[in-house]
Amino acid sequence: MKMNEKQPIGTCPPYLISNAVLDTVHAAMSEDVKRTSGLFKLLSDPIRLHILKALEVQDLCVCVLVEVTDYKHSALSYHLKLLKDANLVDSKRDKSFQIYFLTVFGRSLIGLLEKEFKNL
Repeated sequence: MKMNEKQPIGTCPPYLISNAVLDTVHAAMSEDVKRTSGLFKLLSDPIRLHILKALEVQDLCVCVLVEVTDYKHSALSYHLKLLKDANLVDSKRDKSFQIYFLTVFGRSLIGLLEKEFKNL
């Protein structure tokens, strides 16, 4: 069979697909998606989305996030660490405060999500 010829797939009525498309599908299904699925898992927590939304407004220290939410300092610090490990958030020292901010990747991702999902 030639590369562009179509071949029937499965035992159902024939569904014709070219070998090139089939090879591309196989390649797509073989890709490593651990990082992407991990990112979706990370973003599935409402606390983390709230943190990202707050940091979209302004760079903040944990103390401000504690003040405006019902979350404890330790819980927010844990979620900020996960966001930092995913390169969505980074921090800098300002005197005695650790200030968190969105990375370029974090800002891009939030912008894309807001564009695609208006009620984020």
